[in-house]
Amino acid sequence: MAEALCSGEVGVGFAGRVRGAAAAAALAESVPIGGYSSKSTFPSGRVALTERKARPLPRNLEAAHGQMNLTIGKAMRWWEKGLQPNMREIESAQDLADSLLNAGDKLVVVDFFSPGCGGCRALHPKIAQLAEKNPEVLFLQVNYEKHKSMCYSLHVHVLPFFRFYRGAQGRVSSFSCTNATIKKFKDALAKHGPDRCGLGPAKGLEESELMALAANRDLNFTYTPNQDLVPIADALLKEAAAPGGPWLPLPATATQLFTHGSENSLLSSGR
Repeated sequence: MAEALCSGEVGVGFAGRVRGAAAAAALAESVPIGGYSSKSTFPSGRVALTERKARPLPRNLEAAHGQMNLTIGKAMRWWEKGLQPNMREIESAQDLADSLLNAGDKLVVVDFFSPGCGGCRALHPKIAQLAEKNPEVLFLQVNYEKHKSMCYSLHVHVLPFFRFYRGAQGRVSSFSCTNATIKKFKDALAKHGPDRCGLGPAKGLEESELMALAANRDLNFTYTPNQDLVPIADALLKEAAAPGGPWLPLPATATQLFTHGSENSLLSSGR
């Protein structure tokens, strides 16, 4: 031990340890830790942690982040594609009856279809094209699956099926056709579509069809028979007795014949 002290070996070892401690203190003076920076006077100094501020995003990225709204739209069904302003789907039996009455002298095409009908789907684009070329014609779509009970009452049992209605004439054509027989549809459109003078208020559905719809308990449809219809005998007697009427006074035997005739026979009271 005495020899070591005399030779200075102990001092050298102590001095080396002091120099090592100083190097460690310098290394630990600034050490980054995660998102923080540390500053220390190791071994007895304080450690100060300062939070690094996040860099702001560019303006274009901020706008994109604020507008990032993902919405998945509802897929369009095939009978909704290519619809024109003069095409719409019927919602009920009452809607169908009212639409025909409110059409005036305009030609109305009622298109009966089913979502699962391949022929209906194949024909739809051509019907939409014809509707675009004939904006004065009203096209009404009736979904057979949604209005099956109404279609039964209207005696529609085959698809695709079409009915044409025109003003006071009511139903003027009724048929089924496909892509192969589309000429039938075009011919009916050309025949009943041209402009003409109206002959009176629109007739709409047939009397028997209206009564069938009213009798169907599955439908919310009401119908009151036309009160302008009077027995034939009363109509003839009224016409004969009218001053300046077209007929001479009827003999008594003819009057009795009309009086005892069928009271169920109806005739429109208008001339």
